[in-house]
Amino acid sequence: MRRSALRIAAVLALAGPVLAACGSGGTPNPTANGANTQAPAPADSALDPNATARVRLVLEPTSLNLTTTAGVALEQVLLDNVYQGLLGVDTNADNKIVPALASGFETSPDGLTYTFHLTPGAAFHDGSPVTAEDAVWSLQQVLAPGSKQPNAKTLASIAGVAAPDPATVVITLKQRDTNLTWALTQRQGVIYKKGTDFARLDTTENGTGPFKLDGWQRGSAITLVRNDAYKGAKAKVAKVVLSYIPDRNAANNAQATGQTDIETAAEATLLQPFTGNDRFTVLRGTTTDKYTLAINNAKAPLNNPAVRHAIRRAIDKDALIKSLGGAGVRLGGPIPTSDPGYQDLTTIDPHDAAAAKKALADAGVTDLKLTLKIPNIYPAAIGDVLVSNLKDAGIELTVKQQEFTAWLSEVYTARDYDLSLVNHAEPHDVGNFATPGYYFGYDNAQVREWYAQAVAAPDERTRTDLLAKVGRQVAEDAGADWLYQAQTLTVVRKGVSGAPQHHTSSRLDLARIGITK
Repeated sequence: MRRSALRIAAVLALAGPVLAACGSGGTPNPTANGANTQAPAPADSALDPNATARVRLVLEPTSLNLTTTAGVALEQVLLDNVYQGLLGVDTNADNKIVPALASGFETSPDGLTYTFHLTPGAAFHDGSPVTAEDAVWSLQQVLAPGSKQPNAKTLASIAGVAAPDPATVVITLKQRDTNLTWALTQRQGVIYKKGTDFARLDTTENGTGPFKLDGWQRGSAITLVRNDAYKGAKAKVAKVVLSYIPDRNAANNAQATGQTDIETAAEATLLQPFTGNDRFTVLRGTTTDKYTLAINNAKAPLNNPAVRHAIRRAIDKDALIKSLGGAGVRLGGPIPTSDPGYQDLTTIDPHDAAAAKKALADAGVTDLKLTLKIPNIYPAAIGDVLVSNLKDAGIELTVKQQEFTAWLSEVYTARDYDLSLVNHAEPHDVGNFATPGYYFGYDNAQVREWYAQAVAAPDERTRTDLLAKVGRQVAEDAGADWLYQAQTLTVVRKGVSGAPQHHTSSRLDLARIGITK
């Protein structure tokens, strides 16, 4: 057997922060607001181990049950902090896969067998040790018929899971799967104590991470407390209060007045109180946040590619980014800049309102009236720009802002929409376009074939090349439109170190946060 490097691959989900830097084309603008790096963390002796860190977040989860409830709002809070899988992700190292409940693993030469070795001393919050049987049972629940795990299909390549001894987990595959290790870092890879009643996880937990759940005041905050029995690097603060403040002005006020120590997802147009103020640092972070205009491919006349291309050409992405404070990067396709298969596709469907109008006329489509459904956690300015742009192309757009729970029900589940906007924050989620049942309504047999080949690819280069083909084909089919890839701005008060900086909409490493005495 050979030792495998820890690698990145693919998975699915939704929703996240607002915005942050600026740019046009496929790469971030390094001169945008915010610092690229944080000051070095002080020595632990300079930190207050009894401190409470208060962090502003945007989107509150509807449940704390990772086994049944979709949406990245859960992963953002729970992964790495409360729950862990065999493998984890280092967001400060461009989403590098790292050891978690497994200290390492080997892969067989044919790529069909993965052998994981459990981290010595790992334990659940109730004190019981983590064993290979717990890992086997947890993965079997995801694979079982009728599993309600939202991401269960990402582990469909698994043929079996076994525990040859209490510290070893062996996963055998039906065919090679370049996505396996990434999937194991996500919610579907979480290790639960054998026999856990998943129905009780809506408001309780028995995880393995450096924090325990202390309480959830719905509509306000989730509180985590340090797990002092944790065998890994212990959290540097005693408590973290995650305050849900969706209103951007209210969030700014909370940060400026000391009600929060860290404001994630700060809006670029509202940074004035913090810029040049030595009481605060503004951090600019990378994300895989794709603000995606879903176009219902299954609904006439949007099932006509010419109509979808016309909609894309009608939208002035540069004007949109400017309206949001210069806070975004043009993308052009479904793969963000840091993911395998990325290529600059911004030359496909360039902005041209006259060309868009002509394309609609050539397709025999007149007096087109559409409704855009958008969760109300996103800036109203986005809808305003889209209304204006589409009007220039002869399309009447009505914007319907709604609660995120209503969006999940109407759009994501029932597919009842014309256009919709949501931030697809997950990395490596181009597989959504290879899933005919996904809410986009997009289906291309060639895309499905290329994606399947990428998953089973024998090496990274082959996989990357195939994913690039997928991304280009989806863009050429106008399977959706990608308004911009966001960066994220985080405001940190003086005296706070180790603040999460990158990919904060989908994952927050809270254990590194420190507060000086």
